[in-house]
Amino acid sequence: MFEPLVTAPDVSDTDGSGPPGPWFCIDERSNVFVVDGEIPVANSCPLPTSDVHLLGRGPDGPVRAARVDTTAALPDDGALVHLRQLYGSLPDDEWVMAGRATQVLAWARDHRYCGRCGTETRASGSDRARICPSCGLMSYPRLAPAVIVLVERDDGYVLLAWGRQFPGRFYSALAGFVEPGESLEECVVREVREEVGVEIGDVRYFGSQPWPFPHSLMIGFTARYLSGDLVLQESEIVEADWYPHDALPPAPRGGMSIAGWLIEDWIARRAAAAAAAP
Repeated sequence: MFEPLVTAPDVSDTDGSGPPGPWFCIDERSNVFVVDGEIPVANSCPLPTSDVHLLGRGPDGPVRAARVDTTAALPDDGALVHLRQLYGSLPDDEWVMAGRATQVLAWARDHRYCGRCGTETRASGSDRARICPSCGLMSYPRLAPAVIVLVERDDGYVLLAWGRQFPGRFYSALAGFVEPGESLEECVVREVREEVGVEIGDVRYFGSQPWPFPHSLMIGFTARYLSGDLVLQESEIVEADWYPHDALPPAPRGGMSIAGWLIEDWIARRAAAAAAAP
């Protein structure tokens, strides 16, 4: 696994004078450069770049991110592959690091100039931040926390919804972004009430997942249905209903997202309960 840098995380290293290490070369469309399907390891960036960031240290040396041009000429054994498509073909820790690289590069691009006074910013020497030399504003990488919750009913059914963000008929757990001044648990209750009109309780933390599409942190919960009929927020939800574990609609199962992990965990718990029943 990669280890995070503890000092000067935003110092550029473009001259190739350091030891070799993995290079996460990414264009502005979140395509990642791979050589024969693998992240390249080298002293210097294998493609032309002007923006390089240190991300961490791993077993193969320092880990760097580099923004590359979408029109860059690629070697015969190289390809630019979208981050989503690389899930499952890269080791899990490399896929997570590619997501981190994508977010760091996007942040550096979007905060080249100060949002308060317009002055060109510079990298901080002690934090992963960009500082304005004129007004002193510090800009850190943007991270948008979002909750995702699987609501369970006491009779063994689970609530799944088809959100309008899915182009085809596909169901998942309910999710939404945390508002300023709101706790995670308050957000879970509010999002469920807003999107499907029911009341829930027994909100329990499940786990979290960095989600680089584009810059979220998904925080997973389970919850128990208390009361109310399903009343959909039509601007967000196409359909929602209660389902047993052995008759689910199209939905994530394990895989790359915490939604799939929540559903898989619930299925396993329901199967175990059924097996233990007299």
